[in-house]
Amino acid sequence: MRLVRLGTETSRVGADVRAALSSWGHTDQALGGVALLGLQPPRCATPVEAIIVVPRGVLVIVGVDLPDPAMRLDAPLAGQWKTDGWPLVRPDGVINPAGEALSASAAVAALLRASRVEPVPVNTVIAVGPFVGQVVQPTADLHRGVRVLHPQATSLLGAVRELATYDRACSVDQARALLAALAGPNVTLSTAELTAEGFPDVVSADLASASTTLIPRIADADPPPAPRPKPTRPGLPRWLPIGAAVLLGALLAAGIGVAIASSGKHSPAPGGTPSTSPPVNVRGTAFTPEGSARDASCANRAYGDVQVWLTAHQCRLARALYSTSVAGQPASVALAVLTFADPAGASAFVAVADTPGSGSITDLVAEGRGYSGGPASFDNAVYSVTAHGSSVRLVEVVWVDRATNPNDAALRTVAGEAAALPVAP
Repeated sequence: MRLVRLGTETSRVGADVRAALSSWGHTDQALGGVALLGLQPPRCATPVEAIIVVPRGVLVIVGVDLPDPAMRLDAPLAGQWKTDGWPLVRPDGVINPAGEALSASAAVAALLRASRVEPVPVNTVIAVGPFVGQVVQPTADLHRGVRVLHPQATSLLGAVRELATYDRACSVDQARALLAALAGPNVTLSTAELTAEGFPDVVSADLASASTTLIPRIADADPPPAPRPKPTRPGLPRWLPIGAAVLLGALLAAGIGVAIASSGKHSPAPGGTPSTSPPVNVRGTAFTPEGSARDASCANRAYGDVQVWLTAHQCRLARALYSTSVAGQPASVALAVLTFADPAGASAFVAVADTPGSGSITDLVAEGRGYSGGPASFDNAVYSVTAHGSSVRLVEVVWVDRATNPNDAALRTVAGEAAALPVAP
């Protein structure tokens, strides 16, 4: 990872953050990317320890100094932090430093949206020190793409790998646009420097995969000499040659139109196309399909302890999004179905996935593959894990237009119904 120093540390633990990043070295052998250190991006109230731009995501690292070292830190995003069972007390009176970090990440995400650059996910890392042996986070907080950790080289590297899960790597040009939006003219890296950090120097995947119909270009050449007029055969109407030419032109135009229409018919639908599938009814509740995806490997879409476990246990993954409503209020469902070789593998996975703080499967919205009118994220989602035979279903449910409580009774009912939904091919 290439380090670009733009300011000093904003906390004492910031020195540990820089040491961890420096230990990775240059090139993409471990991860790749560019780390902007001590940057205060536009719209952000204060500088942050680092903003990391990697080929598959952006991470905002914020440093938090604890009063003393701790063997265990309970760090929920909402509520009182505790060190070794005691409520956190800081000189500035803050009992939950997560709010500062989330505000910084929100400012960075808003800046990138306003700049109209590649819509990569923006996630948050809260680096705590001077030392913490174990950090405990609620499962719902991990789903939000937030990691609280003591910044060692391995722990920070693992967090970046878990959170940077965009479905395609940003190209050199896209990376340059991201860096320009974040740091302006302060960062100028060559194409060779960016490709060395894992950014491919290729045409955008969207453009490269676009379906087009090629119509041969008429050469710019002198027109051929007009043929000598032939005598008209007796009895043949003079308008017949003109009518034949008009008919031939109409046939050629129709052929081109059919070719273009056929090309469009067989082209893949662009991302974000509204669903036309009929609703699925489960126990009287209607769920409308809003998108799906399949993967041959589950580990590539997982994070946390779940990813570690799946790396050693092969399975197939199918994910889907559904929209629904509860008492007239819009809600959204993220469904992940993991299929193992046998029921024993599924049962073993349930023991991991159903443990608070163990991680889960990244939903499609977090990868920038949501739908119009859908939720911005599955933050604080109601979460359920169910097994049936050799498959396991992970369900997340959130309100679309208001905050979600992970213990919401109405959404828990929806989660139970959603566990029976199909995953469209």
